[in-house]
Amino acid sequence: MLSTGDYQAIGLTLKLASLTTLILMLVGPPLAWWLARSQAKIRPLIESLVALPLILPPTVLGFYLLIAFSPEYFLGEWWLTFNDSSLAFSFTGLVIASVIYSLPFVVQPLQSAFINLDKSYLEVALTMGYGKYERLYKIIFPMLLPSFIIASALGFAHTIGEFGVVLMIGGNIPGETQVLSILLFDHVESLQYGAAHQLSFILLTFSISLLVIIYGFLQKRQQRVLNA
Repeated sequence: MLSTGDYQAIGLTLKLASLTTLILMLVGPPLAWWLARSQAKIRPLIESLVALPLILPPTVLGFYLLIAFSPEYFLGEWWLTFNDSSLAFSFTGLVIASVIYSLPFVVQPLQSAFINLDKSYLEVALTMGYGKYERLYKIIFPMLLPSFIIASALGFAHTIGEFGVVLMIGGNIPGETQVLSILLFDHVESLQYGAAHQLSFILLTFSISLLVIIYGFLQKRQQRVLNA
């Protein structure tokens, strides 16, 4: 049976993943659009920074974020001017770190979709008098809905499975920063293999279910398009 601490970690993990995904889906699409359409000289640098978490060890990213969150540096010092507690070893710090770490999993699928978007649809919409936001909601979003779904699912799932970054930034504080992956490691380290198996099975079942739901939805959508 799951303990109170297990349920607490599950709830905290879902809260972190949901909040992170919400922020990513607000920040990611405009950034992906800019990367797909811009010819600015600084674009390769921004693109590299966005993709950096894909190849950088999570502990390295977590270490430098931990330093940045320190009161001795600008970000940590600025945060303390408005709050009583530091960013390090806090849930807010986890959210910021998770957004940075999962950013490429949201931006890159959307960037690829925006690059492959047929410009003729946007040109026709422009001749019909559609403004910028009308083109977004009436043309781009409906056409690229599968890409948005995949991007949000990848961001959510990746946040669920985070370990190195959340351990470096949040430590292991029950009810505050102890997410599911950290608690699973604790169970294994303390030789509580039964509890570790239960949490692992929950993560495995969740991952498979999420993928089946997403690919099932995409398959049905594809069939509707082909039959239209």
